[in-house]
Amino acid sequence: MRRSPYLLIPALLALVLAASQPRAEGRAGTPSGVFDYYVMALSWSPGYCATADNPDQCAPGRRLGWILHGLWPQYETGYPRDCAGAGAPPSRRQTAAMADIMGTAGLAWHEWQAHGTCSGLSAVDYFALSRRAFQSVTRPEVLRALDEDVRLPARVIEAAFLEANPGLGAEGVTVTCRDNRIREVRICLTKDLAPRPCGADVARDCSAASALFDAIGD
Repeated sequence: MRRSPYLLIPALLALVLAASQPRAEGRAGTPSGVFDYYVMALSWSPGYCATADNPDQCAPGRRLGWILHGLWPQYETGYPRDCAGAGAPPSRRQTAAMADIMGTAGLAWHEWQAHGTCSGLSAVDYFALSRRAFQSVTRPEVLRALDEDVRLPARVIEAAFLEANPGLGAEGVTVTCRDNRIREVRICLTKDLAPRPCGADVARDCSAASALFDAIGD
């Protein structure tokens, strides 16, 4: 019988403090490669699929957990997007090759257009760096082990990531919610993918007392 993840909640809650700041708007059309650090956004696929009609990502057999939403160039305040001067767009083969960690080729294409164009990298190098970033973080197994939906504070998710990744600091990890569901974990990284504190506009957590965390299911 599986050990209940509920037993971890009291200990995990003690590890983190609250933080809440507004996020700045993006700046379109800025030169490619001019930014300060990266935000890696990890999306909890079951939470997304509970409210989205996306058969490619949400087919029952895929059983996706944390997927890479994107690797976003960031300013200390605000962020660039849809940057000018980027190289050639990725091929269909290149975007399809990212579907194992991003859910769909369509998301990979969108992330290149909105954020990869601002990295100063070619599409090949941007996707390679995105995969390295994703693989550098351990996704907590206890969250995949849940066999039913639960309501919990976002701090439990943040604490689980900190416990699984001793190199991360609480000031460099934030959890977001949407539609009363846990949706993303965002981790701040240097251009060399080393952990670093998030800027004030990124360091905001889900403000709800608790939110639904959807189990992966069958």
